[in-house]
Amino acid sequence: MRAFADRLIEATEEHGPLCVGIDPHAGRIPALFGGDTAEGIERWGEALVEVAAGKTGVVKPQIAFFERHGWAGLRALERIVAGARDAGLLVLMDAKRGDIGSTAEGYTAAFLKEPSPFTCDALTVNPYMGLDTIEPHVKAAEQCGKGVVVLARTSNPGSADFQSRDMEGAPLFERVVEALSPMIERLKGESGWSGLMLVTGATGPDEARRLRELAPDALFLVPGYGAQGAGAKQALAGFVPRGNRLVGGIVNASRSLNFPDGADKAGSIAEWKEIVGAAIDDARADLMAAAGL
Repeated sequence: MRAFADRLIEATEEHGPLCVGIDPHAGRIPALFGGDTAEGIERWGEALVEVAAGKTGVVKPQIAFFERHGWAGLRALERIVAGARDAGLLVLMDAKRGDIGSTAEGYTAAFLKEPSPFTCDALTVNPYMGLDTIEPHVKAAEQCGKGVVVLARTSNPGSADFQSRDMEGAPLFERVVEALSPMIERLKGESGWSGLMLVTGATGPDEARRLRELAPDALFLVPGYGAQGAGAKQALAGFVPRGNRLVGGIVNASRSLNFPDGADKAGSIAEWKEIVGAAIDDARADLMAAAGL
């Protein structure tokens, strides 16, 4: 299989940098789909995938919203992921895994290896326990043409509690990225970009620019755009010019696209799709304009 980085870059060249999150928040699934039940989120998620296909190249399900419904919620996730991949979308699983040895191997078997129950194109991982917890994911990514998305500088207000702490003259998030350099190199594709992605929040544009200096070849996953308050220019702060446009990763939006104004009052699924499709179109156009596309 082609390197994940090459497939992601190709998707952004065609559709722009927007990534559509799939976050079925409790109590927010319209009754049109069956409400906040496993069956409801399955129908809702499949409809969201149908709307997103052709408008973006990447979706990102957040596994927590499915896990709260137990085995039936995970079955819904499995079906939504399969539908997204059948539609030609790249799937980034937001699961933030991170553990040692055989436990990490279990995570790679669930998400990155082929076949697996939640086969996706990339998986988010937490580096807090050290490089040995990331290595199994990188090894599986090398073998299967997948990506690994490491938390670096996140967008939540409490991220500074630890990520910005001084560690021998530099903040911890910078030391993490420095340590990841060999893994970034291992997951490089023919495009020159690496499938060892870094999460860097749109709410911290200065930090994103610093991370770009430290990891010039790593693709970025940028949360915080839209409902969390960051605009397109902030979200693209860590991207770099190539020709007449900015490249270097994807920008995620979830709540603003999952639950746009008026979607909860739609009288039919067709009307809901129209409202959600318009929200995706607007976000896509906003980011593409800021990127010079």
